[in-house]
Order: sequence, then structure tokens, then C-alpha cells
Amino acid sequence: MCRLFGLHSGRARTHATFWLLNAPESLLEQSRREPDGTGVGIFTPEGHPKVEKQAVAAWQDRAFAREARDLESTTFVAHVRYASTGAHTYVNTHPFEQAGRLFAHNGAFTGLALLEQRLEDLGAAGLVRGETDSERMFALITAETRHAGGNLEEGIVRAVSWMAEELPIFSLNFIITTATDLWALRYPESHELYVREDHTGAAAAPQRLEATSPRISVRSEDMADRVLVATKRMDDDPRWRLMGPGELLHVGPDLRPASSRPFPRSPARQLELSDLNAKAAASQEPHER
Repeated sequence: MCRLFGLHSGRARTHATFWLLNAPESLLEQSRREPDGTGVGIFTPEGHPKVEKQAVAAWQDRAFAREARDLESTTFVAHVRYASTGAHTYVNTHPFEQAGRLFAHNGAFTGLALLEQRLEDLGAAGLVRGETDSERMFALITAETRHAGGNLEEGIVRAVSWMAEELPIFSLNFIITTATDLWALRYPESHELYVREDHTGAAAAPQRLEATSPRISVRSEDMADRVLVATKRMDDDPRWRLMGPGELLHVGPDLRPASSRPFPRSPARQLELSDLNAKAAASQEPHER
């Protein structure tokens, strides 16, 4: 199963080294079970998106550890891929960039021909460069956002609502980031998605985060205020909360998460694993060690 990770540190730029490389369930560690690609998306101090990705697992990519230590941003989105559609190529590797936004998806759905027709009708077919269902979903969100006058949350609601009504869906979990905001969706309940709020407070004394597992013991001095989103709990901290089915989370620069549930609990045509082809079904299994 693909893995998602998102981080928002408010108005202060920070590193995500601990979560990308050192946590008990870091993206590097998870990539050993998800072999088809790894990517990290950030924003420069000027607010421009920047993506570092390769169509190989993070643990096989020597540059990943070096880049993960150096990357600094107010928002991060990262993804390790187990492909359901599309070849193992750079263009099919998450995150994707459109209209100055970054997107990564964990899930599967069918009805791509109908979705492509919808993109044609909205004048958005040119946004798609690769073969994945994920990039097509992002293109629909981008197109609906444009038609909503640039309101991204309204664009997300329009796009996902249309998909829930028209397409057979297994899971649409995703993270979208800009230089100032993060959105995350868990829909429906097929896959889990967790959120964690870390607030030290302006007057809080410096703290050190310790995390252990049978495989690794690490410490992080980075205790900045932030909100984290991940496919699974990345350590044993009790602040991880499972998002509810249909929950759309928005985190702005003030780091005050706001949740809404604008979608029906289940799509009109809910897919089960047995409904997917062998490749897609394999990509949706947990793949725990």
C-alpha cells in the first residue's frame, strides 16, 4: 500500500528529517515495503513548489537521505509508491505539481475513461502528463478549483463529490499542500489516515522527542509547533488521531486544524479488494512486515 506523509510548521520553516529518515516508521523505512517510487515536495522561501522524486524505493536511492536532511519548508508532502496504475517512471511518481500546488494520493478507483471525459469537458485534459489515476484525480481538483474562482477547498469538495457519485471507488485518501496550507482527506474508510498536533507553546521549555521500536532508537531535538498527517502512526506518541471516514482536514498558517465532512459516508459504488485487478489489489494491501 502506498504511504502518505504531510507536515505543516506554520509560518516557520523547518526540516522533516526525523520523519523522513529516522522515525520508527519513517518514509525511508516504509519504502522497503513499497518498491515503486519515492518523492518529497516542499516550497521555497519565495513560495515556489519544488519536488524531489525518483521511480525507485527511498532506501535504494542514495540521494534521498542527503536531500531529506537538507530540505526545509513550511509544508511537506511525501509519498512512497506501490503502483496500481502506470509504469514505474518519474512522471508517474508522486507528488504531482499543478497550479502551484502539490498532491499525493493513496488509494484506487476505476472508471478512468469517464474521468478523462470529465477533464475534457472542463478543459483540463492537458494537465495530465502520466498514466496514473492519481494525477487524473488531481487534475479534476485543479479544474474544479479554477471553476470555483480559486477556492481550493470548494474545488476539492466539487471534485470528490463528483467522483463519489460517478466512479467506482476503493479509496481516495490524499494530501495537498501549498506554501501556506495543507489539506488531507480520508475517504471512505478503506484506508486509515492519521493526524497529530504538536504544540509546544511559546513559553514551553525545550524538549527532546524520543522514539523507539524493535528496529531503531532515535532522538529528535526538533520540537517545533506543527501538524503531521500520515498513513500510519510513525511512532508511539499518543497524540496520533485516526481521521474519520469522509473527514476533510484543513491546516492553515495558524496551525489550527479545521475538519469538515462534506461527503456521503460511502461512494455510490464502493469497491472491495476483490473488485480490483490483481495489480491494483496488491497495491492496496497493508504490506506490513
